[in-house]
Amino acid sequence: MRIISLAADGIHQASKRGLFHWLTSQDADVICLQDLRAPASALMTNPAFELDGYFSYFFDSPTPDHHGIAIYSREVPKAIMYGFGGSSGEDMNGRYLQADFEHLSVCSLLAPNVTINSTTSQEEQEIKDLFFKEFLNYLNKISHKRRDYVICGNWNIAHHDIDVSNPDNCRGVSGFLPHEQQYLDQLFKHVGYADAFRRYNTDTDEFSYWPSGEQGNGTGWRTDLQVISKGLLEHIEYAVIYKAKAFSSHAPVIIDYDLETF
Repeated sequence: MRIISLAADGIHQASKRGLFHWLTSQDADVICLQDLRAPASALMTNPAFELDGYFSYFFDSPTPDHHGIAIYSREVPKAIMYGFGGSSGEDMNGRYLQADFEHLSVCSLLAPNVTINSTTSQEEQEIKDLFFKEFLNYLNKISHKRRDYVICGNWNIAHHDIDVSNPDNCRGVSGFLPHEQQYLDQLFKHVGYADAFRRYNTDTDEFSYWPSGEQGNGTGWRTDLQVISKGLLEHIEYAVIYKAKAFSSHAPVIIDYDLETF
């Protein structure tokens, strides 16, 4: 089973850069897109955003030019879940979409971001922290279910020094704050989930996001993850961050799992 995830910086822009043409050649079973910046109603009725052989599901935010996520799947899910039930409601802001299959759930995630040096950055950080506290509670709860999970998307956190190209310059910056990294520590060490890419590849030069907007220009971050439940730990066959062609400031994360059925 192949799962691809990409934060698109706007689905219209990514499409113009050839994203959908490339996706048709990848033979993925599930595709998770984030940061669509377009209303779901317009995407559902536009053939330009269809993929032959896939069923598509979109979830936007109340402000349609922000956020927004999608899941494309070859199989029809048994259920689609919008948001995860956080009390703050931030998860319903076009941030979390879950497709439930027979034995597996695949989720598309766009975590809140913080605008650096903005007058609203403190408020944005508080929203982000609350989101992750609620999200970790949800992931802890579902970890006891008898099914596996793959949570794909832009987590807006770089976990370790290895996950940024210049860690010294990133200290004190949102996305690389110690308490944010502890969210992932808790998820991986105490709840039992894992970073699928790092299970396969421990190279020090693997980044998926460049704030400059251009691959290799400025600081590189690895904030785009496929986080898996413990039942999938022995099923990772192949993992790569695709950099041969740029569709946005993020690069697609491609992971193959040794699974014959959903």
